[in-house]
Amino acid sequence: MCQNGNELNKFLQVKVVGIKIGLLGLGTVGGGTVEILQSPEGRHPLLQELEIYRVGVRDRTKNRSLQFAENVLTTDLEAIVTDPNIDIVVEVMGGLEPARSLILQAIANNKHVVTANKAVIARYGEEIFSAANEKGVYVMLEAAVAGGIPVIQTLKQSLGANRIQTVTGIVNGTTNYILTRMQTEGADFAQVLADAQQLGYAEADPSADVDGLDAADKIAILASLAFGGRINLADIYCEGIRQVSAADIAYADKLGFVIKLLAIAHRHTTKTTDSDLLSIRVHPTFVPKIHPLATINGVYNAILIEGEPLGQVMFYGRGAGAGPTASAVVSDIMNIAAILKTETVPIPHPLLSCSHQHYCKIAPIQELITRFYARFLTKDRPGVIGKLGTCFGNHHVSLESVVQTGIHGELAEIVVVTHDVAEGNFQLAIDEISKMESIDRIASKLRVL
Repeated sequence: MCQNGNELNKFLQVKVVGIKIGLLGLGTVGGGTVEILQSPEGRHPLLQELEIYRVGVRDRTKNRSLQFAENVLTTDLEAIVTDPNIDIVVEVMGGLEPARSLILQAIANNKHVVTANKAVIARYGEEIFSAANEKGVYVMLEAAVAGGIPVIQTLKQSLGANRIQTVTGIVNGTTNYILTRMQTEGADFAQVLADAQQLGYAEADPSADVDGLDAADKIAILASLAFGGRINLADIYCEGIRQVSAADIAYADKLGFVIKLLAIAHRHTTKTTDSDLLSIRVHPTFVPKIHPLATINGVYNAILIEGEPLGQVMFYGRGAGAGPTASAVVSDIMNIAAILKTETVPIPHPLLSCSHQHYCKIAPIQELITRFYARFLTKDRPGVIGKLGTCFGNHHVSLESVVQTGIHGELAEIVVVTHDVAEGNFQLAIDEISKMESIDRIASKLRVL
């Protein structure tokens, strides 16, 4: 039987004392986290037992709308992670350093850690989780992927009975916003990127987003949880959206697709390797309009998980911002707090702690089996389509469709879509085609879901 809020709160107050939080960073996410912790009314009663003990900032004198008791704000971040009174360190400052070093210091001082820092986890997860396991503390990272979408704990707990086959996600709001605008307005990439920067959706240096690096960090984390092993970030194939043109967007629409930047992790089987080999990749993709991810637009994120015996389940919501990300941060704080409040000496919870010891085997991109779209600009001469078909056939690439779409000046435009093919075979055909005298250039090539 479920206790009501007053009964549960009474129980917590009788059994336990408050838990002290040390917060590193008071930017967008840090501020959102404080707002939730400072207004527990109407939320879970456990929040009333949490105290913001210290907050690390760059400048204590900066005017802020948030109010704190005297001496809560400090510029001495190391003093927070070493303070014996603090139970949980929350890192929401971002960047690789000093975030990584502070997380490790917190662990060394027996602090539990909550972080929203996907870049640190994707690159230094082995070091951080090994240290945490040795100390018997938790490192929680729900906010590191897809903002407020509760996918991390879902993979660790609710879907734990499933054999996960595929995780496919739109996990970067900036690129999804850009591609959505290109789709609805017929605009070019550079124009929409400039607008996104003015609106604050894209950074002054947008490389992490538009080159797929942010999405690669996130799929590394999701794949590690889905497939029960560590992921070497360098093994993930990563391709961004800079080369996607308005013409490609238009052709996708005519062919029944939309273009999305997808992060995909899939159990991959080849003729020469075992079934535990994974394919993990980030790239712009032709997505059929009937696919669940095709309608995810703007800055929204979505993650589609396929497993056995569950089948498909999809998670959708805002992938960034103060509210969604802070919601995930506080959720992690509460998970740790609930254990601290019921155990005199907390025993690592098998569904919260990380027990991955081995690295997953990741297949090279050349072994991927997928469909392709390619667009060629050719000299307008007889037999060009025949030569393309012959070359593809010589490399075991079967074509689903070949269309000559029009004439651009003295050049003809030819679009092909293949059946499933090994990536390596397709690339060999493309390399040979690019050397043909009748081919002016290969304007684009994109994978098809």
